[in-house]
Parts: sequence; structure tokens; C-alpha cells
Amino acid sequence: MPDAVIPPQSAMKARHLRVRSRPYAGAADLPALRSLWPACRPAAWQTDYPSSLDLTELLAAPEVAARARVWEDASGRMLAYALVDDYDNLWFDQTPEAAADAPDDEMITWGIACASSLAATSGGSAALDTACRAEDDVRLALLQRHGFSEQEIRTLRYARSLAEPIPAPMLPAGYVIRPIADAAEVEAVVALHRAAFGTEHMTVAERLTWMAAADYDPSLDLVAVAPDGSLAAYCFCAIHRDEEDLCGRDDGFTDPVATHPNHRGRGLARTLLCVGMVLLRERGAARALLGTSSDNLPMQAAALAVGYHIESERVWFTWRA
Repeated sequence: MPDAVIPPQSAMKARHLRVRSRPYAGAADLPALRSLWPACRPAAWQTDYPSSLDLTELLAAPEVAARARVWEDASGRMLAYALVDDYDNLWFDQTPEAAADAPDDEMITWGIACASSLAATSGGSAALDTACRAEDDVRLALLQRHGFSEQEIRTLRYARSLAEPIPAPMLPAGYVIRPIADAAEVEAVVALHRAAFGTEHMTVAERLTWMAAADYDPSLDLVAVAPDGSLAAYCFCAIHRDEEDLCGRDDGFTDPVATHPNHRGRGLARTLLCVGMVLLRERGAARALLGTSSDNLPMQAAALAVGYHIESERVWFTWRA
């Protein structure tokens, strides 16, 4: 009888993993998914969207949870996930271990099938968006291989050390900055957001989900009130303690920021950023982060004016049937 052929260790590892997928099982899967997330990315990318908290918020919506899938090895250990959100964005990550079986191709194929199914139900045309770091050559090649086209728009991540002096807020006469008046003011904040960005994306339910998070601090949820009592601008600040502990970071966030068109040109965004940074520093944050679109020139100018700098860029891609 001939000697047994022993496969290389790398082949044995891939065979042992045999990554397989199944639908996301709801709350029962959430702890494993949240613990999986940090292993999927380099340390410098840990706070990229969607973070662990973002995933929790996204999957709290039943319709998004129904469009989520996880990949696991033969022992049931989770190694990857993918989901399609309410805005036809595909989000997915995998651990280095899972990459041995290359489920990323399967995740994209599944996302495209999901988008096609949604289009068939709505009667529209199938389309799917996703984003990745500009320096992520592996992901860039993967998306191009699957027929995704690069868009001009990018998401910019700005960062600023809070050890540096923070400019004094310059609030226009008659305006007041204060925390949001709890849920009673949510509809007004949502209306402000939609007017500022010209979008219907923000909803009352989505905003309430932010406010229901375990680490939500109402004193960091800032609004600028105009002399007539209407909401002129807002800045949602936060420190996600669980994520920061997990990543070994001390970051706070000062976004999103929005100014109503009727109140632009008064420096409200810059003032809100300065107030937010002071509050974050008082609560122990070492850096402030914010994200904005490459076509949002006023927000970029406001960030640069108060000491932020571009830390990273994410490229957006679109697939269309």
C-alpha cells in the first residue's frame, strides 16, 4: 500500500475551515458578530463605518437583519458577515482566517442577488453601492472584478488631537447652543437634517435608535437654536466606550454636523465643533474624529478651520444590472 499523501499545512487549514454561510439569526448572533469585527481590520481602520456599534444599530431594524448573512467554519465559529442596508449599500468584512476560503467573492455575489431581489419587488432597477479604503488594494481589485464602477465621490475621515488648543466658540448674537431636548425635539432635528442635506435618509426611528444606545450621552447631542427658537444646526458628539476599550483608543466623534440652509454663513458648524471638542476632552477623549463627503466643501472648510486634518479616504463603488 503506498504511503499516505499528507497535504501542506495551508491546505489542511483551508480544508478545516470550509467556510459556509447562513442567514443572520438575530440577537443570538450579535455577540459573536461584535467580537468578530475587530479581527477583520487593521488597527488603524477599526473605527471605519460600519463599526461594532454601527452594526448593532443597523441590525436593530428587522428589514436589515433579514438582509444579513454570516459565514462560519465547521465548528460554527463566525468568520465573516455581509448585509445590505436600507440605502442599498453592501457592507461586509472577513477575518484573515476566512480569507483562506475566499468568502468575499461569495459575499459580493450574495449582495448582488439581494439587490436584484429588492429591485424585482419594487419594480426598479437593481443597483448596489459599497465603499472601501483608498489604500485597500485587495478590496479595490475585488470590487472591480465583480463589475463595480468607481464613483467620483469619496468619504473623508478627519481627525484632530484634543491636546492642541481649541478655538474659542464664536456664536452669533441671539443664537444659543444647548443639548437636544430629549425625544421631544427629534422630529425637529430630523427635519433640520433633511433640509441641510437635501435628503430623506434620516428618519425619526433612526435618530431614536442613536439615542437608545447604551453609551448615548445627551449632553453631547448638541443643537444651535436661532433667535426665533427654531433649530438652526446640530452636531452629534459621542464617545463609544465599548469600542474604544476594544480598540485601545481614546477617540470621540463630532459628526454628523448639519446647518439649516436659512442659517448658513454664520459659522455655526465651526462653533458646534469647538463646543463638542471641549466636551469630548472633558470626558477623557484624546482625539476628535468626523466624517464628511468629498462634495461637502463647507463642512471640509469648517473642519480645517478648527484644526482637523484628513486622516483617510474611502472610495465609493456602484454595481448596476
